Amino acid sequence: MTLDGERAPDFTLPNTAGGETTLSETLGSGPTVVLINRGSWCSFCAEQLSTFDRVAEDLRFNDGVDVLPVVTSPLSRCREMRDRFGLSVQLLADPDGEVAGTYSGTERTSHGLTGIAATYVVDEEGIVRYEQVADHPADRTHGNWVRYFLRNGFEDPFA
Repeated sequence: MTLDGERAPDFTLPNTAGGETTLSETLGSGPTVVLINRGSWCSFCAEQLSTFDRVAEDLRFNDGVDVLPVVTSPLSRCREMRDRFGLSVQLLADPDGEVAGTYSGTERTSHGLTGIAATYVVDEEGIVRYEQVADHPADRTHGNWVRYFLRNGFEDPFA
């Protein structure tokens, strides 16, 4: 299953700032990056989130881009993860994997139900312009590459 070139499934999830975030509402200011993360315990997820945390404010301020990390953990565990790794980007809790399931899918692991790690760039019209689903938990797209991709008109800047 691929979402590349398709309309991104809309969703609303609770965020670690105490509110809710809806994908379609973020698209009013510009593209949105949706990150599917395995869970609050995942060190590869934390590493990827750190790379997006470093570019998120620049993307929001200069390009109107929001970064939405969807984590298949309860909200309390997402808050712990945000605080433990000093993230300023707010995490979205998807403990039942409903959103992850509509994007990259879910799997059962020793940690329970987890999302399959993935990165999506959704344009202002709601169309997925970039999709990378991890073949391995360490296989990730990092924030700086996505910043170049966005600023290069949705084209691979290194192709």
